[in-house]
Amino acid sequence: MKKASKKNNNFKVPDTELNSIDAERGKKESQSNFVELLPLEVTSKIFSLLDIRSLCRASRICTSWNCAIRNNDSLWKPHCLTLRAVCQKEIDDDIQSGYTWRVILLRNYQKSRVKHEWLSGRYSNIRSPISLPEQAMCPMDADTWGEILDAELEREAEKLQ
Repeated sequence: MKKASKKNNNFKVPDTELNSIDAERGKKESQSNFVELLPLEVTSKIFSLLDIRSLCRASRICTSWNCAIRNNDSLWKPHCLTLRAVCQKEIDDDIQSGYTWRVILLRNYQKSRVKHEWLSGRYSNIRSPISLPEQAMCPMDADTWGEILDAELEREAEKLQ
């Protein structure tokens, strides 16, 4: 029994060595996280090159990336302004209500995709609600449905000419 415990002691790493290994590992991890190393303007520029999907994925990498992305309204604004081409009234109303650009994007992204598909005629050939794909529907106000109806009526009029 004494021999076995003596062998175990030979393989024990001194506490000071463990601490230096942990410190080195922590140093390498922080060096690989450019968000913590670079100035905010540089990380903002890097993240601004990402599309919406990539930006959302990057925000899930780690806490520091999430904070850098989530709290930087200038990253979300260009994407919202792109959505505004489809959902102008909705985006303008949210801006007036004081929502952040990120929240505006979250509130309107799916609606803008669905609305764009409707306005572009993707669902013009659908004649019953049963034929609609589930992701093609989301709550929309009367003005939006009015725009869609006008677009459908214009398409029908063009077909008749």
